[in-house]
Amino acid sequence: MARLPYREKADLPEDQQSLLAREITLFKCMTHSPGATRAFQGLGGYIRHKSRLDPRLREIAILAVGWITQAPYEWSHHVKIGQDFGVSEDDIRGVIAACKGEASSLEPVALLIVKAAGEITNGLAVTDDTFAALQKHFDNECLTDLVITMAFYNAVVRYLGSMRIDVEPDYQPYLDKFPLEKPMY
Repeated sequence: MARLPYREKADLPEDQQSLLAREITLFKCMTHSPGATRAFQGLGGYIRHKSRLDPRLREIAILAVGWITQAPYEWSHHVKIGQDFGVSEDDIRGVIAACKGEASSLEPVALLIVKAAGEITNGLAVTDDTFAALQKHFDNECLTDLVITMAFYNAVVRYLGSMRIDVEPDYQPYLDKFPLEKPMY
C-alpha cells in the first residue's frame, strides 16, 4: 500500500487536474507535488514520444532497469508499454536472461544496452568501455537520450519503491506472466 494517499482528479484544483490525464497510481501519488509531477511528465513524455532513440531499444533499457532493481510497478508497466513499441516476449525473456548473466537471444546492440543499464544502475555510471561500444551504434543525440532514459528510470524506480506505489489491476497480468524474482517491495 502506498505511503501517501492516492489523489483523484476531484481532489485537485481545476488547473492541476490535467496532471491525472493518465490516471495511474504513480501520478495519483506524485500529484502531492504538482510542480514535480509536471517536470516528471515533461521528461517522461520527451523520452517516450519525442526522442529519436529507437523505441524498442529504449524499452529494453527501461526493462533492464526494472528487472535489475526488481521494481514491480516499473517492470509491469514497461512489459506492456514495451510490447506496444515492438518488444516481443522473446525480447523480454532475453532481457531477463541477460540481466541474470545467462545466455540471451537479444541482438548485440540490445545486449550492450542491458549491460549499460546494469552499469548505471549498480555502478552509477556507464563504464568507458561500454560507452565506447555504444558510440559505435548511436549518434551523440541518441546516446545522450539513452543515458538520460536509464538515469531517469533509475530515479523513477527509487520513487516507486520509496512511496510503495501499487501495481494497478490492469498491469498485474504482465507481472504475473513475467514475475520478478525478489520484488523490491
